[in-house]
Amino acid sequence: MEHSQWHDLIKKELPEHYFAQINHFMDKVYAEGTVYPPREKVFNAIQTTPLADVKVVIIGQDPYHGPGQAQGLSFSVPNTVSAPPSLQNILQELQADIGERSHHDLTAWAEQGVLLLNACLTVPEGRANGHAGQIWEPFTDAVIKVVNQKESPVVFILWGGYARKKKALVTNPIHHVIESPHPSPLAAHRGFFGSRPFSKTNTYLLQDGLEPIDWLK
Repeated sequence: MEHSQWHDLIKKELPEHYFAQINHFMDKVYAEGTVYPPREKVFNAIQTTPLADVKVVIIGQDPYHGPGQAQGLSFSVPNTVSAPPSLQNILQELQADIGERSHHDLTAWAEQGVLLLNACLTVPEGRANGHAGQIWEPFTDAVIKVVNQKESPVVFILWGGYARKKKALVTNPIHHVIESPHPSPLAAHRGFFGSRPFSKTNTYLLQDGLEPIDWLK
């Protein structure tokens, strides 16, 4: 990330030496036990989606905490492992909204300008939200603030109460916000199913003169 277009702009939003504190935190937790995703993929979201390309932001809470799942992109897992329940529901809603996607690795979305950002970028094995409130939230809030400063419109997709709190960071009136309950099995039937976020996003992008996302890719 040191050489990415994100680096300097994120740094401006954070206290001095915050990047050093992040590195110290990662040195500590990766030495103590199993942490996901693999360290080289912690910043995968901003490494895969350059700031200039960001058209959509999907905010997750923290990485999946089982072996082989987390890959540094919110809600995404490699095709070699089973889709977790939230991702299954996302793909079910996508099928009802636009069409069937034959695989569940979401890297192709990230490569099209969908920033798949978790609010917390690491998790200890088997402990959902185990690193919440320790180091990551100021950093990922800074990422959202940097996107908010873009002069081209961005669609923010906020699923669930945790993500919807980030709406306060989206202050630029050119951007769009799509909100619904979370796709988890506990909440999906309360309004996530039928919310059609994918077609709504593409409608906004087309209105703004931007290329729509090929969600089935």
